[in-house]
Amino acid sequence: MQVFVQLSYGYGARVWHDLWTRGKVIGVNEKYAYGYYRAAGPDVVIEQSEDLVETLPSKAVRYVARLLLGFDFVHAWRNRHGIRKADIVWTHTEAQSLATAMVLLLSRGHKPRLLAQSVWLVDRWPQRNSLQKALYRFLLNRADLLTFHSPDNRSVAARMFPTRRTEVVLFGINADTVRSHPFREVARDVRILSLGNDEHRDWKTLVAAGRRIPGEVRIVSRAKTATDAVAGTAGASVVTVQNNDELWAQYEWADIVVVPLLPNLHASGCTVVQEATLMGLPVIATDVGGLREYFDETAVRYVQPGDAHELTLAINEIAADPGLRVRMVANAQARMKTVVNSQVYADRHVELSRQLLGR
Repeated sequence: MQVFVQLSYGYGARVWHDLWTRGKVIGVNEKYAYGYYRAAGPDVVIEQSEDLVETLPSKAVRYVARLLLGFDFVHAWRNRHGIRKADIVWTHTEAQSLATAMVLLLSRGHKPRLLAQSVWLVDRWPQRNSLQKALYRFLLNRADLLTFHSPDNRSVAARMFPTRRTEVVLFGINADTVRSHPFREVARDVRILSLGNDEHRDWKTLVAAGRRIPGEVRIVSRAKTATDAVAGTAGASVVTVQNNDELWAQYEWADIVVVPLLPNLHASGCTVVQEATLMGLPVIATDVGGLREYFDETAVRYVQPGDAHELTLAINEIAADPGLRVRMVANAQARMKTVVNSQVYADRHVELSRQLLGR
């Protein structure tokens, strides 16, 4: 089975691997983006898209096309030879799914199957204009299978695309290395860490809860909304990290990781929950987006969206009980060993591909 993985510009196999080798990819990551290479086997060949070195004019053309269409068709077109020779194409988000579907629409001869994954498609659908919606429906209805990281996403998409098969594929990160975290007795200075740049982070509720707790809140984020949320609040700050040593230092400092979220459908925050789990830290997360499909309430403490009081109570309870923290981390790490990791994620793609190809 010949698989071609079409990823965004900047995630090309050679470019990503070079950055990873030089330690420039921050966070728990893979030597090739998202770990699709793990699907390779005796009868499975994995090839990933590559990034063309651009001149200013070629970059301008790609950007203009992306602005007009809402997805990066030019980048996919540059990878058309790899797409066309494959038995099946995998994509990571709807941008690559749409672009690949258009490449196949414009191609003659052999056309591979398309396993089209989407992340933000459903959440952002109301912001699309009528022409974009019509185009996106037309293109995605040409895919053989639509996959999503969350059951919430999938259930809505099934109504949007009633003629297409839809499946949930849980996204998992590299879980090969699990760290232990020495739990300290928390008295009056609980250390709360939160991370992320996603548009669905609820920094205001986190900071509001932090004001009620003796201790410190640190947010690792490039988002302006995070900076705005901590403005004028003692004990809350936004920090930036330049490399993994600095990121690991933040995890080592923390007692609890909080993933505060606004309502969403795409399992926002699932990567941070997994990363914190691998670092040996207990996690509190907002109960939205289908995160319970990844971790149940024995592994992650869930709170209702926008409820600073409930978040405060959860922080206080977990901070006061070292035994509870140990149990939560153990349960979450056990889940990652068997269900939520990049190897399972890649294997699930192979399983679905064999179904589509009848192999």
